[in-house]
Amino acid sequence: MPNGLARSRYADDTAHTASPQRLLTMLYDRLIGDLAVAEAAMRTNDHAAVGSRIQHAQEILLELWSSLDTTAWPEGEGLKALYLWMVSELNSSRIPPAPERILAVREMLEPLRDTWKQALTLEAASSPSPVG
Repeated sequence: MPNGLARSRYADDTAHTASPQRLLTMLYDRLIGDLAVAEAAMRTNDHAAVGSRIQHAQEILLELWSSLDTTAWPEGEGLKALYLWMVSELNSSRIPPAPERILAVREMLEPLRDTWKQALTLEAASSPSPVG
């Protein structure tokens, strides 16, 4: 199996078997990665990469927005508003090209991602181990 195909299959299997919390951190990782590539591509005038990475980042942001259950967590309204603002900010970063706007969005997402990862680690540490 070619390396790229194996990596794609592994990522697909991981996404299908991951807990919702792990899937969330995986989405944040991909989102931040897309923005880092888009920012670098914008600085080198690689318009195709900018377009595809920003589009993918916006799709992730909209998925995060739509999956946030504010009936279960009413305080999540602010996070939902932030996700929509980020989608708009990424649109605005394209014309005229403004890589610093992409950077600003990424820098806001990194602490959110790190907080979710920390919560996942704490949850795993407090879960009882299976007896075997």
